[in-house]
Amino acid sequence: MKTNTTNIEPKLVPARQKPLQQRYRKEPDAAWIRDEARAVIGGSADPFHSEIEPGHNAGKRWSLGIHEVVGGYHDAPNPGDLLSASLAACLHSTTRMIAQWLDIELADIEVVVGAECDVRGSLMVDQSVPVAFQRMDCNVWLQTSIHTDEKKLKSLMEYAEACCVVMKTLRGGVKVETNWHFEQEASYK
Repeated sequence: MKTNTTNIEPKLVPARQKPLQQRYRKEPDAAWIRDEARAVIGGSADPFHSEIEPGHNAGKRWSLGIHEVVGGYHDAPNPGDLLSASLAACLHSTTRMIAQWLDIELADIEVVVGAECDVRGSLMVDQSVPVAFQRMDCNVWLQTSIHTDEKKLKSLMEYAEACCVVMKTLRGGVKVETNWHFEQEASYK
């Protein structure tokens, strides 16, 4: 396990979230957020490499590669890695926040997410294979600082899964709208 949480103020999460909860009860529109990221060609012209720039990353870019099973070199994080990382990050932070609400003192927590995909669909080898990850799994290792009641630990697990935005999105699906914008070179005759 990697994350040591013992040096955190025990009531930091409720102290920061209670005023937000009160505000959002009065002003529901204030609770809406928009996260975003963009992918750009970056320094590489080959289609197996690009860069991504998360919206709140102060202009820093991350290298992106494509998995070798679809022709890439698998020499940088690929979109499946990023999807898994997104779920791991969300479940990790949500569990830690819920633990503070429940007065559970965590000594350590680690979340490992795996995603499995049959790529025959995306490579148009077999149209009966869905173009999607068919399975994802989350493994959460928790260590409490003191003995914690089983009922409280069960509540932690239930609330963490119920409040994890990325997990709930993946489990329930989300409408994804695509808007294409084209710009072409002017042709001269």
